[in-house]
Amino acid sequence: MAKDLRAFLTQLEDRGQLRRIAAPVDPDLEIAEIANRLLLSGGPALLFENVKGSDMPVAINVLGTLERVCWAFGMEGPAELEAIGQKLALLYQPRPPKKFSQAVEMGKALFDVIKAKPDRDLFPPCHQIVVPGDQVDLTRLPLLRVYGGDAGKVITLGLMVTKDPESKIPNVGVYRLQLQSKNTLTVQWLSVRGPSRHLRKAAERGGKLEVAIALGVDPLLILAAATPLPVDLSEWLFAGLYSGQGVHLAKCKTVDLAVPAQSEIVLEGTITPGEIGVDGPAGDHIGYYGPVREDAPLIRIHTLTQRKQPIYMTAFSGRPPKEDAMMALALNRIYTPILRLQVPEIQDFFLPMEGLSYKAAVISIDKAYPGQARRAALAFWTALPQFTYTKFVIVVDKAINIRDPRQVMWAVTSKVDPARDVFILPENPFDRLDFATAKPGLGSRMGIDATTKVYPETDRPWNDELRPDPETAALVDRRWAEYGLADLALDDVNPNLFGYDIH
Repeated sequence: MAKDLRAFLTQLEDRGQLRRIAAPVDPDLEIAEIANRLLLSGGPALLFENVKGSDMPVAINVLGTLERVCWAFGMEGPAELEAIGQKLALLYQPRPPKKFSQAVEMGKALFDVIKAKPDRDLFPPCHQIVVPGDQVDLTRLPLLRVYGGDAGKVITLGLMVTKDPESKIPNVGVYRLQLQSKNTLTVQWLSVRGPSRHLRKAAERGGKLEVAIALGVDPLLILAAATPLPVDLSEWLFAGLYSGQGVHLAKCKTVDLAVPAQSEIVLEGTITPGEIGVDGPAGDHIGYYGPVREDAPLIRIHTLTQRKQPIYMTAFSGRPPKEDAMMALALNRIYTPILRLQVPEIQDFFLPMEGLSYKAAVISIDKAYPGQARRAALAFWTALPQFTYTKFVIVVDKAINIRDPRQVMWAVTSKVDPARDVFILPENPFDRLDFATAKPGLGSRMGIDATTKVYPETDRPWNDELRPDPETAALVDRRWAEYGLADLALDDVNPNLFGYDIH
């Protein structure tokens, strides 16, 4: 498994999944246009080696396919990701073991936690070059402007580290940062996120909030920062659980925070409560420009440290497919065991990329009683903080392949009576970036019961579904080559024929 960005890029290149671009390119719009075309086609990661206005190469589309996201986890396919989720589920809501085998599993999980404890690196690569405050010039970094209507250049894949002023527990997250000057940035985050709480506590104490931003890290650390964790479980510890060994951290030069020792670039600074800037508009994952925010927290960068000849890694948001959507598909598999722990009746769930990765969910249940689908939808919305902003939940029977949109749409259109099976919850806290809501930050949710109805949900008998005759199906299986169709696999379905990607 790769331990830093450079090792992962080498792995991609060895597997034919990295293309080096020597031609001069502009970080203003051009790089994003090139990368977006390859994202749409499932193309390779890119390393631009000749970027105008900077001496740093730019890596992009690094996590642009589900396959590459799995490689970042040290795995070959998405099916293996549920094992990570099962381990996390034990830590998320531990229960006393009832059997010896459960005790063994809990013991293994706790031993993994011990192995995952972060280490400190006394001579970290990220400190090879130290740039003091009066020499910091963020315009030297090859920051991208992605869309023509964007207000400025942005940082998108930086790991932002802050610390709770009371508990001293660090929070690691990924937030969009907009360049304001050679040493200032504004940040966009939701009010429920950890740094927002930290800033409020710092304001109550009359102090500043220390911030560190690590750029160009092992992609595994970005995935760990995007995973739903219990409040008391550090993202560093969880990244160690992913990789099987502790993350190497380095103490920052001017703030009391730690960052990955192998980071390519580290920005150290502070936020003074009440000091704000104008942020946006900027292209957002919803597919529209996000609104201008006139009260965005302002970060003043006091020190920059970096490796020799650093690589700048970035990504950008927009209508799927984008890198954040690919990461969400992988995290979907990790969420599943956690969700089953919270809501045992849920068999499986899926957040389609086309549903903006979290706005629409499909869940399957083993239906046993009337009203169960509605109960499952309500439980889903409260199971994890990440599902608070899920707008639509479709509940289907366990026999439906929830990752096949044809089966899901068949269930919706054949099993749903809108007056009976659709329910709406108004006036819920919501994502302010969702322009569909009548009021900013306040919207409704819709549940759709697409399960087979049972009494007293309906008095009307439900006829049997159409299925092939099993004896005839077996006969055709045996004679398939005899028909001259051996070159066509029995289970081959061309998803593009229907406009879907079901894999």
